[in-house]
Amino acid sequence: MAKAIPRTGSRRNVRIGLRKSTRRISKGVIHVQASFNNTIIAVTDVRGRVVSWSSAGTCGFTGTRRGTPFAAQTAAAVAIRAGMDQGMQRAEVMIKGPGLGRDAALRAIRRSGILLTFVRDVTPMPHNGCRPPKKRRV
Repeated sequence: MAKAIPRTGSRRNVRIGLRKSTRRISKGVIHVQASFNNTIIAVTDVRGRVVSWSSAGTCGFTGTRRGTPFAAQTAAAVAIRAGMDQGMQRAEVMIKGPGLGRDAALRAIRRSGILLTFVRDVTPMPHNGCRPPKKRRV
């Protein structure tokens, strides 16, 4: 029987958490995407690298309850807590989408104790949009 050669540095043996160092950030950007069915919160550094994220779905809400303001508030609290653990004190907020969770998420962000430098609505608006398809029958 041939002797098994031990692999060094294989992904299976090395804990990924040991390689990945936590980035300390003082200023971050909080992105809120509020659709009618879900609310997604992403906390990034100023360069756009994601520090932590959360959504109403990952917080345990299912079905139509994911689109509720309370689900958005819970998701925002979870995402921001992870950001604050990495040293975030100030943040910019970018809110996108028409959902019910917009105001609730913003309220949760304000209550968390993070200093907000500005809040911006970045919902995409068409400037009269794409050209519609031609009529099928005349």
